[in-house]
Amino acid sequence: MDAFRVLSPGSLTTVQDRGRFGFIDRGVPPSGALDPFAYRMANLLAGSPGGAAVLEITVMGPSLEVLCDSADIALAGADMELTVNRQAAPMWQTVRVRKGDLVRIGQARSGCRAYLAVTGGIDVPVIMGSRSTCLKAGIGGVEGRMLRKGDILRRFEGETLPQPRALPPGRIPVYRPEIVLRAIPGPQEEAFGSGLDVFFSAPYEITPEADRMGYRLQGPPVHHGEGFPQSIISEPTVPGNVQLPADGQPIILLVEQTTGGYTKIATVISPDIPNIAQAVPGNRVRFQRVTLEEAHRAVREEALVTRELEALLTAGR
Repeated sequence: MDAFRVLSPGSLTTVQDRGRFGFIDRGVPPSGALDPFAYRMANLLAGSPGGAAVLEITVMGPSLEVLCDSADIALAGADMELTVNRQAAPMWQTVRVRKGDLVRIGQARSGCRAYLAVTGGIDVPVIMGSRSTCLKAGIGGVEGRMLRKGDILRRFEGETLPQPRALPPGRIPVYRPEIVLRAIPGPQEEAFGSGLDVFFSAPYEITPEADRMGYRLQGPPVHHGEGFPQSIISEPTVPGNVQLPADGQPIILLVEQTTGGYTKIATVISPDIPNIAQAVPGNRVRFQRVTLEEAHRAVREEALVTRELEALLTAGR
């Protein structure tokens, strides 16, 4: 059924779900929500299935006219002003909307990306197992592109909630201008010698070259060790890999990249990728060295928190 008419699309709004997996060997990146926690919480708060598609909103949000009789929506992630019919509405909570309502989402006050979920989830075609938009390949979502004025978004059938849901205030993330990213050295850390110490001790600033493909940083350069080439034969990459080109300035790869020919000094662990996804140009980054065992522990702890919140939010159904 029709859910929304796009009155204005915002700066960059796309349809995303968990991602498109199993096709990297064919050059198809995973795509998907850059902040999995905010994505998951938005769906839980709206009562949508866990893998449902949502709108990923970057920096400036859209204005939407509600076309269905009734639905629950929830906005989670970057702190953005949410209004329904020009009245302030809360983030991180269920909001009931009805046909003819005007939903407007403003500019991010902290963080970079927010996720708008709706009852049933956004209905767009499944391409290679996912509804996610891959802007670089032009597939998924709405014709493989960002939203435009006049687009009609559909949603799947689904029941509205018997009572609204709200994430406990203590569980709402705070997006700070200075972040620490935990990272495991490698897979080519031997190419940098003492440069590894520079990488794990220096502060870096996020440059304007930051998108769903990757974030370029600027700071003290990390040079290759003597005798090591500044590039390698292109090989597969994963989200979180940190490349170092010849200028010694790190690039954190994200979800729309599959191969690269720069040596990789470290890999940001998956629980910390949302932190870089919520950062904006001018924010500062430091890297903290962790072991593989510590990374596995962080993944387990993150999964436990998510399960606890899911149980809490769905207890009353």
